Amino acid sequence: MRRGFFDLYWREVSLRDLPKRAVSQSQGKDRDKHPMARLSAKNGRNGTTEVLRAVGRKLRLRRVERGFTLQAVSERTGVSAAMLSLVERGKASPSVGTLVAINSLLNLHIPELLGHTAGNQDLVTPAAKQTVVKPLRGVVHRVVADDQARGLQMTLNHYSRGAANSPEPITHGGYEYGYVLDGELEVTVDGETHLLRAGDLISYWSSEPHRIVNRGPKKARALWINLRTS
Repeated sequence: MRRGFFDLYWREVSLRDLPKRAVSQSQGKDRDKHPMARLSAKNGRNGTTEVLRAVGRKLRLRRVERGFTLQAVSERTGVSAAMLSLVERGKASPSVGTLVAINSLLNLHIPELLGHTAGNQDLVTPAAKQTVVKPLRGVVHRVVADDQARGLQMTLNHYSRGAANSPEPITHGGYEYGYVLDGELEVTVDGETHLLRAGDLISYWSSEPHRIVNRGPKKARALWINLRTS
């Protein structure tokens, strides 16, 4: 069963809360027998449910504020009205592609959905205050900057071997720049595939179907800048 964005996000939060010894034992062959592992699994499931409900409420509130019906959002994002309804009711965990499409239309940002409110832009954003999300297995996004007033989001992305940003090409609003720091990334934009190595830059309209995959022999690291356009 494919895990959604918030299933994986909450799993990482739960594991961070476990003592190191418990995590080590829970990752072994007897992890299901370890009481801390069972407690973490239970808390993880409960936590995921609460996160999904909170996210669903925020999505519905923003949709209503902007005057969209479920059908209107469905037509503009390609996500079925039935799936949108499940997400708003906290009954389904959206994939990263679904989340990006909805957020783009409703002008929402991941930190907002995770409970981080946007205040005045600080001169310095310490690493400890930067939001880290793991939307898919092998992919880590560190939100270095999320300047809503200026329509800019900057993320430091890590891709393990074989990892991709989404199962299928995605589209959303805006324009983006990608700069590879280490390793190699295969970026497909509107059906055309480009191989990027360290030092290479790619830029394209986010409305063009795009997908990022690490097919190289080692981990890849890239800086991605997303600009929201009116």
